[in-house]
Amino acid sequence: MPDRMLKPGDVVEVRPGPEILETLDKTGALDGVPFMPEMLQYVGRRFTVYKRAEKVCDPSGSRRMRDTVLLDDLRCDGAAHGGCQAECRFYWKEAWLRRVDTAAPAAAPPPVFIPLAEVARDTVRPLDLPSGLDANDIYRCQATEATTKTEQLRVRQPGQYVREIRGGNVTVSRFLRVGARALWGSVGHRVGFKAALPMKLAGKAAVKGEQLNLQPGEWVQVKSAEEIGLTLDETGRNRGMKFSPEMVPACGQVFQVKGRVNRIIDEPSGKMIRFKAECIILEGNVCNGDYSPGRWFCPRELYPYWREAWLRRVDPPVPSS
Repeated sequence: MPDRMLKPGDVVEVRPGPEILETLDKTGALDGVPFMPEMLQYVGRRFTVYKRAEKVCDPSGSRRMRDTVLLDDLRCDGAAHGGCQAECRFYWKEAWLRRVDTAAPAAAPPPVFIPLAEVARDTVRPLDLPSGLDANDIYRCQATEATTKTEQLRVRQPGQYVREIRGGNVTVSRFLRVGARALWGSVGHRVGFKAALPMKLAGKAAVKGEQLNLQPGEWVQVKSAEEIGLTLDETGRNRGMKFSPEMVPACGQVFQVKGRVNRIIDEPSGKMIRFKAECIILEGNVCNGDYSPGRWFCPRELYPYWREAWLRRVDPPVPSS
């Protein structure tokens, strides 16, 4: 364990395989956080702490995590989990890391430690499957375990916000900005204003929208809130996909298409979900939790999913001279 808690900007090295193995229980996890096969490639390498994972969000709200950080932009490629395309950030327990002197040269990464690799592979599937689910389509990963192996946080628990500021994740100015927005939404709700999407929803008159067949590398502009509203039903969805308040700040901005998503693991059940309609993710467009009550300041930075009806194809930006 580090002599002090790690903070954003600290340089660390992922400990050797034998040292990580000593921290894992019989399920291949530490404090409910599995060490996954996709993480093996990073053993012995150096990275910078991006944020502390004091809490993380899930479909029910926020959940408390301890002694855990995120490194750079290291994300899961789903190679050992049925090709899941959610690209979640890895959770790194501090016990798996050691702070290093940036002036000292880095050693060559050691070869994969076989017992650690075997334990990591065993973490892919749960020990006990829910009844009625096919074992070939159920997965266990850090995201699925976080929904059951961590404690639920209530919005009004002040300690969670103190930890975000003290740990270096959130500046005071950002905290005040999000807090003011939340207070305004609460006051509006009490006087009968339902805070939701800042657009008029089409309801039953929602249109499907144009299909663009977008491919990775193409450039798009997110349509205006008013245009997107024409494609949303009374629940704020387009063919089942929800347009989240977290996506509103992207309206009018230009992004490069990162990829098309066909399948992701459902976190509460571990079941692989396969999308029937198009699902697009955009480079640099991630959720920061600032607009989602109960999920404020979540560090996961998941990629929102976009319908092509919410986007328009544009020419690549002209490089500045």
